[in-house]
Amino acid sequence: MNKILVIQTASIGDVILATALIESLHQAFPSASIDLLVKKGHEGLFTGHPFLNKVITWDKRTGKYAGIFQIIKTSRHNKYDLIVNIQRFFLTGLLTVLSGSRETRGFSKNPFSAFFSKKAKHVIGGGTHEVSRNHALISDLAVSVDNRPKLYPSKEDEAVAGQYITAKYYTISPASLWFTKQYPVEKWIELIRFISTDATILLLGAPTDQVLCNEIIVGSGHPGTTNLAGKLSLLQSAALMRGARMNYTNDSAPMHLASAVNAPVTAIYCSTVPEFGFGPLSENSSVVETDEKLSCRPCGLHGYPSCPEKHFNCAFTIRAEQLTHLL
Repeated sequence: MNKILVIQTASIGDVILATALIESLHQAFPSASIDLLVKKGHEGLFTGHPFLNKVITWDKRTGKYAGIFQIIKTSRHNKYDLIVNIQRFFLTGLLTVLSGSRETRGFSKNPFSAFFSKKAKHVIGGGTHEVSRNHALISDLAVSVDNRPKLYPSKEDEAVAGQYITAKYYTISPASLWFTKQYPVEKWIELIRFISTDATILLLGAPTDQVLCNEIIVGSGHPGTTNLAGKLSLLQSAALMRGARMNYTNDSAPMHLASAVNAPVTAIYCSTVPEFGFGPLSENSSVVETDEKLSCRPCGLHGYPSCPEKHFNCAFTIRAEQLTHLL
């Protein structure tokens, strides 16, 4: 295996989880050149990654179909020995079978899986983690199949993060793409009021999360809060998380970002459940969810723009005290 391509063009969290596969492939084939295909906008996660030869980007918003055929052309030129396709959808399956790769692997849910050299089942539920599901694709190749996700912030990333590091600090990543996966504003405020006033609290997120973070800061009245939404790159955020007393997240990408640098993390699960297999993997990690037995939970794998039952009890019944055990 001299040339390998890993395909994961889904969300940021899924891409971070795919890094565990890169670790295992590098261990199995240390001299191989490993490329990674991701959705455009996610390439910043891999700046300076020590085991990646190239990060290929696919712009799925503009020129989606022209882009995939250009990538097919490039992959045929590169003559990969192995393609591992973590995605389960049509276009990446087409890319895989038309790549000319000597060996192709992917999940049986992919429409083109009948043409793969090896396929594996992808079953969500039962507690099997997504990292383990991904590793089923290379279980006969890799020396180790229990690697965790891993990212590599640079010295420059560490220096930027270092501007905000204090003797005692916490990070909170309050946003999510899905409303029903996001702990409510008033609940974040309640948590912050439990944190001593001599501590620093840094709120992280994308530029679009600035208003949400400001609302939490104003509502909490905590003197040590700072809104860093939109001010740090993903790798800079990861570097900052690594030294925190605790990082509080939803069931969302920041949870996986913390896991990828083995940072302490407390993940709050509202409408989703950890049994889906996307939980935190840091050595110091915990999951917090409601104590109540709700017949409507989980209501979906990804969440919804609003609570289907109109009450959002899966979030409002999570007490802030449940999050304070490591303050």
